[in-house]
Amino acid sequence: MNFFNKARIIGASLLSIVFSYACSKNDIPQSAKAPTNLQILTQIVGVSGSAPNGDGSGTVNISVSATNATTYQIILPTESNKTFTLTNSKGGTASYSFTANPGTTTTYPIQVIAYNGSVKKDSIISVSVYCDYVKTDVAYWLTTPDKTALFQQQNVALNFASANNGNPTIIVDGTKQFQTIDGFGYALTGGSASLINGLASTTKENLLRELFLADSTHIGVSYLRLSIGASDLSATAFTYDDTPGDSTLQNFTIEKEKSDLIPILQKIIALNPAIKIIATPWSAPAWMKTNNSLYGGGATPGILKPACYDIYARYFVKYIQAMAAAGITIDAITPQNEPLNAYNNPSMLMVDTAENDFVKNYLAPAFQTNNISTKIVVYDHNLDHPEYATNILSDPKTYGLVDGSAFHLYGGQINTMSSVHDQYPNKNIYFTEQATFGNGSFGGDLKWHIQNVIIGATANWSRNALEWNLASDPNYQPHLSGGCSNCLGAVTISGSSVVQRNQSYYIVAHAAKFVRPGSVRIASTSVVNLPNVAFQTPNGKKVLIVLNTAITSTTFNIQFNGQIVSPTLPAGAVATFVW
Repeated sequence: MNFFNKARIIGASLLSIVFSYACSKNDIPQSAKAPTNLQILTQIVGVSGSAPNGDGSGTVNISVSATNATTYQIILPTESNKTFTLTNSKGGTASYSFTANPGTTTTYPIQVIAYNGSVKKDSIISVSVYCDYVKTDVAYWLTTPDKTALFQQQNVALNFASANNGNPTIIVDGTKQFQTIDGFGYALTGGSASLINGLASTTKENLLRELFLADSTHIGVSYLRLSIGASDLSATAFTYDDTPGDSTLQNFTIEKEKSDLIPILQKIIALNPAIKIIATPWSAPAWMKTNNSLYGGGATPGILKPACYDIYARYFVKYIQAMAAAGITIDAITPQNEPLNAYNNPSMLMVDTAENDFVKNYLAPAFQTNNISTKIVVYDHNLDHPEYATNILSDPKTYGLVDGSAFHLYGGQINTMSSVHDQYPNKNIYFTEQATFGNGSFGGDLKWHIQNVIIGATANWSRNALEWNLASDPNYQPHLSGGCSNCLGAVTISGSSVVQRNQSYYIVAHAAKFVRPGSVRIASTSVVNLPNVAFQTPNGKKVLIVLNTAITSTTFNIQFNGQIVSPTLPAGAVATFVW
């Protein structure tokens, strides 16, 4: 996409390129002499020792002359075949501002044709020009459902001014503040870790920098979710102690994670030492369960044996300590992933009364005894059963031991999180999982996930928003039988190469890069067809994420401190505005 930059000419210096060439003699009448001695001079505006390709205006003065010429054409093929015609036989100068690929230096071809009646001579030269972004108060990144823009900074001037118009208006008010944001990111499943670790060394390093740094073109992932043991997106089913009857946990080990997960996490932490990690098990070890299986379903679903509550609490302690020994801090855990879903693989049914008993009488005391500060977050399942979380939080003893509750949205409505917050306003809310699938559409997933996960979760008090999951191969592997067979990673990895960035890559990028940990949600008004959420970052920047759910493009106002800018957002597109 080209963005047009009309910049002023500053302090020009001269670069001269003189080209001569042999002419074609096809049916040239004796009375017409072919032009000769064609000279082409290019003058890039603002060239200096520190700016060898210009001052960013993209402006080039192109001067031409020739012997025996009557007219000239200057053709710029990369700029929609822009053509200048000069009718002075002595030649002349044309000025043009190149605007493609702002923020980069681009090499453009320039074709010059000198005519004398029906005969001509032509030549093509090239010029390398640096094009900067236009001056703007508000920077603007865009992703469109047709992929014509993929998290691409727009080269448009959005400068605040006093104005009156009939556009719908989103009013951003930084004086009204709500919850602090911990971050945005993905589940780093065992399968994701193995795919990333299998990349060629340079490719791996570049991908991790792209994902976990926030400068340059990097997207700034700041929060991860791990499985404690295998999830359904692991290559094999396992826990950290699969020795039956090992009540003292002498055989507990995270050795299986040392091949892929831990090395990748250590590289991520080296890039972003402050990254937050929440971890959750898909199942307790089979021997701790009533069905002696990692699978939770069947005629008699497998549940955690009450006699194993104390052992399992110590299992969590050992996990957190083992990860800490590897340099990995677990910020929070949930006692069970999707505790009402006994039909995943692995899985474990754990009703609210059982989770409350386990947390209150075993897990929290074990953490206290071992000086573990990792937060305990309850539930970690769909919003169609918020009573699971509120029933636990209603226990006065448990209330003082847990940090809050976590939710998914495969069932229920996203605004239900606000009802949980309203009942327990001093307890935190987290959004820990939502998948995109291989049979989904880019535009449809972009719209739904931005509206519900990025905007919806944070507008309803969540401190984070996580997509499931970070990486998959072209066949949605690895996964276990009975697990998700078409979960689409944020990136698709095939062998040693990253072959595609998918929907959730861009969904998360629109928030993670700009809404850094420690940001605070601030007030922004609700507007029909323009769901939105706003934040203030730790360095005082304002960030507004807007989705256009209308079927046509929409021009609207962003109002801040009584002044407005008026961007236009294509149908189905999402934009992040920063000022």
